[in-house]
Amino acid sequence: MNENTDGIRRKRASGRALDDMDRKLLGVLAEDATISYADLGERVGLSPPAAHERVKRLRRSGAIRKVAALIDPEASGKPMLAFVHVDTTGWGKTPVLLAIEEHPEVEEIHSVAGDTCMLLKVRTESTHALEGLLARLYDTPGVKATRSYVVLSTYLERPVQPGVTAEWPALVKNAQAGVDAFNNRPG
Repeated sequence: MNENTDGIRRKRASGRALDDMDRKLLGVLAEDATISYADLGERVGLSPPAAHERVKRLRRSGAIRKVAALIDPEASGKPMLAFVHVDTTGWGKTPVLLAIEEHPEVEEIHSVAGDTCMLLKVRTESTHALEGLLARLYDTPGVKATRSYVVLSTYLERPVQPGVTAEWPALVKNAQAGVDAFNNRPG
């Protein structure tokens, strides 16, 4: 599924599922991608050559897409984080709208389900810069409305994590337990 549809890039699924060792390696690399293969191998219980081979395989498979520096927003002069919901007429995800990616303030563009069409994650230097970005959006054919959510504090922001939650709480059981407790309360 590497085809382009309506100008929207699709991601190709990796050919092989991640095993526990892959997840350990990715966990260490997510913390520090500059770690040596010797230190990486030591942290996960592999020899340096085995760690290197595993990392090469993870790169070839696409599990590791690229290695990048995480830049401090304050240091880059863009301390203001906002999420912008974009409403469009019709499908709306046109190449003209997706061209908003050429602005370095736009960090992420997502097509979403719900009461909006697209969700943007943006960082700007000021409210004035955010207003300029919104004006650029409104100049785009098909954009009918935006809603901006300016972030006041960030408690967690991290890259994709390799781990997966083994089991989520059974919502049906918990919901039924709540109903039973409500129905069996004294009084």
